[in-house]
Amino acid sequence: MVRVKATVISQEGHCAAGHKVGDEIIFDWDTHEIEGKLCLHALYSALPKIYALAHGGQVAYATAEDGSKVARHACPDGYNPLILELRVIE
Repeated sequence: MVRVKATVISQEGHCAAGHKVGDEIIFDWDTHEIEGKLCLHALYSALPKIYALAHGGQVAYATAEDGSKVARHACPDGYNPLILELRVIE
């Protein structure tokens, strides 16, 4: 299987978990490990999309600044928005 990288690309207001733009989290299905930290609220809401990406599923894509296809996910805290960019990495 593959790895999926989640990168914080936007964060407004006060994130209770302390996430900042540029934070990266790697989900590795071969080793069953997560590198980095992600609050439980964002993890719980993003996990179905991360799982789909890791297993070749189709999700809604956006185009990143480098022209590659990425998925985006918003943290459920609407008062302190955080956006994750999700991409499959080899």
